[in-house]
Order: sequence, then C-alpha cells, then structure tokens
Amino acid sequence: MASHALGRHLALTGFMGAGKSTFGAQVARRLGRGFIDLDRQIEAQAGATVKELFARDGEAGFRAIEETVAASVLAAAEPAVVALGGGAVLSAGTRERLQQRAFTVLLDVDPGTAWERASRTARPLAADEDAFLALFRERRPVYEETADARARDLDGIVLAAAGIDVQAGALDLLGELVPGSGPIEIIADATVAGIHGVAVQLALGSRDASTHEVPAGEAAKAIAVLDRLWRSLRVGRDGMIVALGGGCTTDLAGFAAATWMRGIPWTAVPTTLVGQVDAAIGGKTAVDLPGGKNLVGAFHWPARVVIDPGTLDTLPEAELRNGMAEAVKTGLLMGSNVWELPLAELVRRCASFKAAVCLGDPHDRGPRNQLNLGHTFAHALEAAAGYDLPHGEAVALGLLAALRLSGNDEAVAVVRSELGPKPVRVDREAAWAALARDKKSVGGVPRLVLLEKPGMPTWGNEAPAADIRSALDSLIAD
Repeated sequence: MASHALGRHLALTGFMGAGKSTFGAQVARRLGRGFIDLDRQIEAQAGATVKELFARDGEAGFRAIEETVAASVLAAAEPAVVALGGGAVLSAGTRERLQQRAFTVLLDVDPGTAWERASRTARPLAADEDAFLALFRERRPVYEETADARARDLDGIVLAAAGIDVQAGALDLLGELVPGSGPIEIIADATVAGIHGVAVQLALGSRDASTHEVPAGEAAKAIAVLDRLWRSLRVGRDGMIVALGGGCTTDLAGFAAATWMRGIPWTAVPTTLVGQVDAAIGGKTAVDLPGGKNLVGAFHWPARVVIDPGTLDTLPEAELRNGMAEAVKTGLLMGSNVWELPLAELVRRCASFKAAVCLGDPHDRGPRNQLNLGHTFAHALEAAAGYDLPHGEAVALGLLAALRLSGNDEAVAVVRSELGPKPVRVDREAAWAALARDKKSVGGVPRLVLLEKPGMPTWGNEAPAADIRSALDSLIAD
C-alpha cells in the first residue's frame, strides 16, 4: 500500500454522503492540485446525468462507463485530487489502478448522516432508506480493503495524504504505524531515548534491530556525528530508520536515511513541539557546516510521520516556548490564531498546514518558501552564535525583523505578546556574513519572506541592503 500522496493522485472514496466532492475541492485548493469529481466527469463525457445513465443503461451499464472514465483520469501524469463515486471501487480494475497510481483515503461517515445527506439528492441508489443502509453495510469491506488511510475532516485528509498520523498514544502503536516489515534501526536523541526509548523498542517488537544515540539539539547535526552514524548503520534497503527526538534528530536521521545505500525509507517520530509542528514534516533533511545552518542536505520524504502530542508532557517549559515560535509563524501564515488552541489541536492544525504546503511544493521551488518567514534572520543569528542559540528564540527574533520589513505592526505585536523575544549577544559581522550565505539568496542578495497581513505571505522579495542590515542589527544586543 502507498504511504503518502507525494507524486500520486489523491483519491477520496467512501459511501454516498461522505463529503467526497465537498472535501475534494477544498483539499485540492490547499494542495494546489486540480480537482476531478468522477461523477461530473462521467456526466460531461456522456452528455447525461448519473440518474439518466442509470435509467438508460442500468447500474451495470453505468459501472462500465465509470470504470472507463476512472481509468482515463488515473492515467493522467499530473497528480490530482479525485472524488470517486460511491460505487467506483466495486470495479476490480479501478481498485488495481488506484493501487498503482493513487493514494486512497476513505472518508468515514456514519450511516445515519450518510442517509440524511444523500436522501436530499437525486442519487439513484438513495431512494429507499432500508436498501441504502443495507448497501452501506455491503460496501464497507470493499472501501476498507481499498483505502491506504482513513479520515473524517479536511485536516485529517491532508495529514493522511502526507503520511502523517497524529493521535494520543501513537508511540505505543508504532508497531502498527511504521510501514513495512523489515528491520528497524532507531536514531534517538540521548535524552529522549532515556524517556521514551524502551516504549518505542517494545512497540516495534521483533523489528527493532538497534538504537544509535546522538547528542541533543543542534550538536547532533554535525558532520562528525553523521560520520559515526554511517559507520555504525547495518540496516539494508529492506529496512527502515526511525528518528526519535526533536527537529535536529529528525534532520540528521532523515539525511542519514537519504544517503545510506543511496536512500532507504525512514519514519520520523518527533517528540518536541518544534518537531511536531514543523521540523519533522515535509522531507527536508540536513546537517550544518561551520559557515551556515542546513547547508548540506536532501529532500527525502518520510514514509511516515508519527506524532504523539502526549510526548510534549515531558518537555521543559523552555522547549515548549521554543516550539511556540514555529506555531506562531504558522498561525500568521494561515491567518489563524492557532496559538490560542489547546496544545494537541494546535499541533494537528499546524502539521496539516505545513503538510499541505509541502505536498504542493515538495522541492521548495515556490509556495513552500513562505515557511521560511523569519528564518533568514534566525539562521544568521544561530550561525553567529555557534548554534548555541535555541532555534525558537532565533525564529522569534527573525519574525520581528521580517515583520518590521513587511510594515506589519499587527503581526509584530502578536510576536511580542506571544513570544517576548529579546535581543541576543552575537557577533554582528558574523551574523551578517551568515545571512549573505542564506540558501534563498540570489547573486548574494537575500530573498525575503514578508507578510502583507496574516494569511497573505509573499516570498522572493528584495529589500535594500541597508534596511536588511538595520533589521538584523536590531536583533543583536550591544
């Protein structure tokens, strides 16, 4: 079964009234993909409504047309979001094409709700409630057999499409959630290994082959640490790396997976707020060099991201504040005060937003650039501090600089009230030199992400060098 919808069609299946057409259009907009409603496509090609086709050709005749149109839609090279008709997966040929070409999400709906919705339409098979409910029970096993994942709402669909599972207690379910059946080598932050390592090993059972402990924080993303990992890994291409820890651990482990044997699958299990709302999502992996952060890396989408918000219960308050900077950034990009939500819901909303952006632009060539709001300045400060500055503190300061250059006083006030960043002591010239080496620079000129207003980011912006230098200097204490 497919692990995610990267490079595949995203097909929505489920019974009549599950919301496939409504959710499909919404998901397509979030992913920047085309949307195809299979029933509407059939009607356009046949020149008749579904009800008319049922009356003219009977259900068998309609299913034959449906299979042909589905085959054409799924054969298209450009990944789209496809809302399947309720009976489309009855065709063995369509099920096979879905397995080959799509990631299929089953939209869960209870039978009473499905009947309430469908009975108000002109659907041919929604005329009698008893027959409708019997058909619901009959088709359910086929839907479950066909689906790669299940969801009930918009965020759930996006998360499933990205291969992300967010649920309390997920750590204990890793044996079911980590794809495949081969051996697993765990790469874990030494501190996190002491807290959650045994639970993870027990959950993985016989698949657990070994654990490699790495330093906590940015120290993990050193070439020397990566070299030690390369020398100690034994897993083959039939196996899997599981990254357990914060964003630095998932960055390192993901890059190790991308380069080991020219690339093996990996699963991210982020245990910090930074990791759960941002760092572990989207397939960016990297290590640092003395001259800059994340300068050596690869795009390597995880086979699965398993997020258990319960792991945040063990985090020190400072680490939660660290992660809140990324949550505030995400909320500003969304135009939503997600930082006011309960922590578990905040994680789910932020993870869904980033997943949608990254699925739509997996290699950071366009809209994904928005996720760097504040990060050009943050990375410069981190490099100048010798990576001894907490990432969240750097991001909070970077947001201030970017939002001031945006002329967005409203968002500046949010950052000040929610994060309270204070200038840091670093070498000004070292920070300026690091900023000039930013990966988004073109011809040595930084390209900035700005925010016109919450929910309206722009990227690829130039600004006078003097203004950028002034904004950077304002973040540095005398």
